[in-house]
Amino acid sequence: MTTATTEPGAADFRAWMGEVQARMEAALARALPPAHVAPARLHEAMRYAVLEGGKRVRPLLAFAAGEVSGAPAERLARAAAAIELIHAYSLVHDDMPCMDDDVLRRGKPTVHVEYDEATALLVGDALQSAAFQILAEPGLADDPAVQLDMVRTLAAAAGSRGMAGGQQLDLQATGRELELAELEFMHIHKTGALIRAAVALGYACGPTRGAADRERLERYAAAVGLAFQVVDDILDHEASTATLGKTAGKDAEQGKATYVTLLGAARARSLAEELRAQARGALEGLGAPARRLAELADYIVLRKF
Repeated sequence: MTTATTEPGAADFRAWMGEVQARMEAALARALPPAHVAPARLHEAMRYAVLEGGKRVRPLLAFAAGEVSGAPAERLARAAAAIELIHAYSLVHDDMPCMDDDVLRRGKPTVHVEYDEATALLVGDALQSAAFQILAEPGLADDPAVQLDMVRTLAAAAGSRGMAGGQQLDLQATGRELELAELEFMHIHKTGALIRAAVALGYACGPTRGAADRERLERYAAAVGLAFQVVDDILDHEASTATLGKTAGKDAEQGKATYVTLLGAARARSLAEELRAQARGALEGLGAPARRLAELADYIVLRKF
């Protein structure tokens, strides 16, 4: 395997990550309606929910997958913006009193606290529709059938058999013990679906695509998606609110099943490492273009916030 094994703290990886994050901040700012345009309160709240915060992990994964297929940066920015708007909408709704009832996100008050519940509901609705508007605009792929499949992929990832369905399973599981298989099934949908879509859409933006490479990336994304949630559960257990930028210990307080409550912190960390190895192993055969994907697997598992 020729994929580089640079540690996630290496200067070139940090520089690449910073470049993608800056590109995405600009792309998202352009994609969102200006705050002064009517209805100004809604547009202001949309920008509040999306801009100036977040690690942009899903856009980073899309850009990294795009390196495997030789995708142009401008196409990747569009696809990644659509994915990030879906992610942002999910956070706005997830934080509302009818869901997790949280008051802090990305180090600042949640949207329903800063504005109000009705506005937060509309923010989520508007961000979701904006995501599909971006994906539907011409020029994202040379073949319209490929672009249509990208729309279908994101819709499935966000819907009842993806992220929204996973959230429903999470709500139903509150206050009861889950088997490991149940917990994994829930997070394959709630967290993993959008991560898998990010990799798939990034890869689809490029001209060089093949079934074997797509299968490798699907296995990579499945492992990384679960690893992301395992580490999230560990950080919720171990890190502070100031470090996380959101309320620490919230899952335990609400009686939610997590990888830490089910396995303990040490076994959960071991599971994350196993998933990291699986993700890296899935990239074998892709060569140097998969370098950033490998580094992102490291970053996701080794991150501290």
